[in-house]
Amino acid sequence: MALLADMAHEAALTGDRPLSSIFFGGGTPSLMPPALVEALLTAAERHWGFTPDMEITLEANPNSVEAARFADIAAAGVNRVSLGLQALENEALHFLGRAHDVEEGLAALATAQSVFDRVSFDLIYARPDQSEADWEAELARALSFGTGHLSLYQLTIEPGTRFATLVAQGKLTPADPDHGATLYELTQAMTGAADIPAYEISNHARPGQESRHNLTYWRYGDYAGIGPGAHGRRGGMATMRHKKPENWMGAVTRNGHGIQSEEALVPEDRAREALLMGLRLGEGVDLSRIAAQSGVRADRLVDERAILQLTDLGLIRLTGTRLQVAPAGMLLLDAILPEVVAI
Repeated sequence: MALLADMAHEAALTGDRPLSSIFFGGGTPSLMPPALVEALLTAAERHWGFTPDMEITLEANPNSVEAARFADIAAAGVNRVSLGLQALENEALHFLGRAHDVEEGLAALATAQSVFDRVSFDLIYARPDQSEADWEAELARALSFGTGHLSLYQLTIEPGTRFATLVAQGKLTPADPDHGATLYELTQAMTGAADIPAYEISNHARPGQESRHNLTYWRYGDYAGIGPGAHGRRGGMATMRHKKPENWMGAVTRNGHGIQSEEALVPEDRAREALLMGLRLGEGVDLSRIAAQSGVRADRLVDERAILQLTDLGLIRLTGTRLQVAPAGMLLLDAILPEVVAI
């Protein structure tokens, strides 16, 4: 089994540290046979060991085919599911290119809530023609389901996507940035009032329900990436698996692992990645920790003059060695990061 061989390769290099989270993501992992999920979890526990509060997340599409497997996948050991609902309005789902409708999505959510300890789902807002009242009603409905975690993303028009083509053809008008800002502020107010505040720019959780797996990325911890297209960070190395399943399988057969590239990150790259990831979090970053991890002196990490200016504007705060983007600054994060990050 290629996945087990790929896992064993990583375990041989990192096996002295127990796992705190596993994330089955990319493609449609919820279509994996439950027996395979169980085999992978058994092997992972044998290689590394699990921490007592182990988080095992499955990414799933909210349709009846995948929901039918949820109970068996939970029995195999998965204790958290992340559902790609994306909208609670059928016309919006069609626009976003989703195959499910609202009824099917909510049925999958109900199934997930009945079998998994922890459930998260995502929504996309600031869609074309979505008014403040529209989003307020949709978010209120989303909050009424009582999940411990929500991912709420603004629609962005990425180059090379279908949406970018529609914009270029004049068939799609993106939300005005000021309107997007209004919807963002409404989102913060409503989720805060519901006791599911933002802990990262787009992710909200009840206290203690934060995604431990994603926190590993944002806090710049190590993680093993296994399987086609998986990225990893291991002791200052960036690992990348072959993306095409057939190329990955061939590499595992030849080499005993699916790695396409392993690159040693220079100290400046490691420090920069840690800053760019960590400043997305409400908790911010500890500059002395990043300096110790990367080997780059703390006074080289950030632009002190920019921090002073942004502090005066109420957009950022530095307390001792902890640097945080203030709630008001999160709206402007993409503009703030290049000003603050000096490396």
